[in-house]
Amino acid sequence: MFSKSGKDIPSPRICDVVWRDGEFIKWNDARVHVMSHVLHYGSSVFEGIRCYATKKGPAVFRLREHIQRFLNSAKIYRMDHKWKIDDFCEASVELVRRSGMDQCYIRPILFRSLDEEHPAFGVNPFPNPLACYIGAWDWGKYLGDEAIEKGVDVGVATWSRLTPNSMPAMAKSGANYMNSQLIKMEALLNGYSEGIALDDRGYVSEGSGENIFIVSNGIVNTPPLSSSILPGITRDSVIEICRELGITVKERTIQRAALYVADELFFSGTAAEITPIRSVDRISIGAGGRGEITEKIQKVFFEITSGERAAPGPWLTYANEKKASTNRTTTTASDNGRPAETKKGELSESAAEPELVLRSHALAAD
Repeated sequence: MFSKSGKDIPSPRICDVVWRDGEFIKWNDARVHVMSHVLHYGSSVFEGIRCYATKKGPAVFRLREHIQRFLNSAKIYRMDHKWKIDDFCEASVELVRRSGMDQCYIRPILFRSLDEEHPAFGVNPFPNPLACYIGAWDWGKYLGDEAIEKGVDVGVATWSRLTPNSMPAMAKSGANYMNSQLIKMEALLNGYSEGIALDDRGYVSEGSGENIFIVSNGIVNTPPLSSSILPGITRDSVIEICRELGITVKERTIQRAALYVADELFFSGTAAEITPIRSVDRISIGAGGRGEITEKIQKVFFEITSGERAAPGPWLTYANEKKASTNRTTTTASDNGRPAETKKGELSESAAEPELVLRSHALAAD
């Protein structure tokens, strides 16, 4: 579980059951054939979801938005399956219950497997059956316990982020993360905790597994979707928190040099949460530690995830509550037979991730 430079962290506890295609099996029984299509051609989509410890028990953060992005990733890669958003939400919550853990990281994955009676070995994915699993483990702080307060040292990668018309950056696919691995390995071998990738035009894109924010003159800026970024759920949460705090937030293209002269920088992501960046390419950012605005955003974020503060929307799904807690939006037929409007702050079954994209485009137009 450790990288060559010791920057990675151990997984101290793993849920001993896994959800597989509608049933729960033992962790040790979660196996795939070595000739499965996914192992040779990277044909998988997945999600990463945090479950936090609260006074009301474990609570999954923005579960519905994560699962909608999972479904969207599958749709982009033409992975037709029978599962609905509620199936995955309820399976994830039940997995948390069965784990007995107060906090954990949830990993749904859908991939192309192998039909052992009629195996297919070519690039063409269609002859291969789909398999879906959900696992969970306790994953601590992704970039280290001290990183949340002290920040991390990062370097700009020599590897560029994927161009949108070569690999879809909007999809969270296993194949995309080969690019992320190149960025991450280079960073670690150069003595950094993480790397920052540029897009094909030379503008700032994102980290190997995180979105990035730059603070200058009291304004929080972040690269747009057109910079080959994943539309992050935590990224969207940061934007909403900034609005709640009255902090101006803008989506715009960012030059590499702007990183060096920023007042503050920070990563956002499900694994990284909100992690300050204290240096880029060995150039100190601001005072060389966590900045004031970053700390304010962090504080609100962790108050929300711990259940101590009300979120801007139904962001927490409490595992110890009944199925209704999956934040399912209820609609009633209006007089004209169409669904009634969704309640403010809620997202319909098909709207969660597209809503993040729409908000991002609106932000870019501000």
